[in-house]
Amino acid sequence: MSAADFRLTDSTLRDGSHAVRHQYTQRQVTDIVAGLDQAGVAVLEVAHGDGLGGSSFSYGFSGTNDMELISAAVAAAKTAKIACLLIPGIGTAEDLRAIADLGAAVARIATHCTEADIAEQHIGMAKELGLEAVGFLMMAHMIEPEQLLAQARKMQDYGADVVYCVDSAGAMTTPMARARIEALVAGLDIPVGIHAHENLSLSVANSLSALEAGALHVDACTAGAGAGAGNCPTEVLVAVCEKLGIETGVDVLAAASVAEETVRPALQRPQVVDRASLILGYAGVYGSFMLHSERAAARYGVSQAEILLELGRRKVVGGQEDMIIDVALELAARSGQEVSP
Repeated sequence: MSAADFRLTDSTLRDGSHAVRHQYTQRQVTDIVAGLDQAGVAVLEVAHGDGLGGSSFSYGFSGTNDMELISAAVAAAKTAKIACLLIPGIGTAEDLRAIADLGAAVARIATHCTEADIAEQHIGMAKELGLEAVGFLMMAHMIEPEQLLAQARKMQDYGADVVYCVDSAGAMTTPMARARIEALVAGLDIPVGIHAHENLSLSVANSLSALEAGALHVDACTAGAGAGAGNCPTEVLVAVCEKLGIETGVDVLAAASVAEETVRPALQRPQVVDRASLILGYAGVYGSFMLHSERAAARYGVSQAEILLELGRRKVVGGQEDMIIDVALELAARSGQEVSP
């Protein structure tokens, strides 16, 4: 694979926003964008961790307005494209118009893996605005490869330029990732991407497996920043790719310097596979639920691990954050505690 085929999207300033509780400053955005742009990263994603419109009581308020951060990113990027993620129902059509006006080039439209049909309007609008449209099928471990392909074909039919298999929970084993990518590559006429998380310590392995299976687009976050144990680390991925003879177009040492000197100092907690993040992957729970479940466990005096395991048993997905409190209350009641919502 040559650098012309491979495209890396660094999501430090979107998915990595979870690791700073959505408190990135304009200066941090400018510094990270400038560093990664100089390192040769092709696409840099900027937004609240839960996408455009995510700054809210439900998902956590951004420290700086997302549009200000996107504007700063566009100004700092010399060659990299700026991307934004939108989840229909959280972000709106007006958000797409706003990012197009600011100079963003890529709109990543994200849905649960069984709900591609709700992306039709937003993918269509992205194309009308002159944006590259990327379909983003989240929690892809929850359905079989042929089912994922059926959903991906819908996004292709709506006009998506790329479709991603997204392991939002970091729950996929390497064979699972490979099977899904192989199905998408064989069944689509557009490029396929992989978005991997680190909860089972398989993000790099799963990304490499996807590349071997024909994926051309890969997501990563510098210093592994992200929800749970974080995302596939950009600097590690490009270093391993180079050792394997996969041309990424990214300078390994420059990417490592951005991780060490700019991103890691901004993180509010280390990106490690601790008990909670391991259980996210083991139980197949949405990565951004970790901090919400941590707060609920402390508030109601119950086990965070038990909350996450029960959420996994119920197959709770993104957008159902209210279930975290429900589960915590039920666990507290079972233990005989007197609690109030």
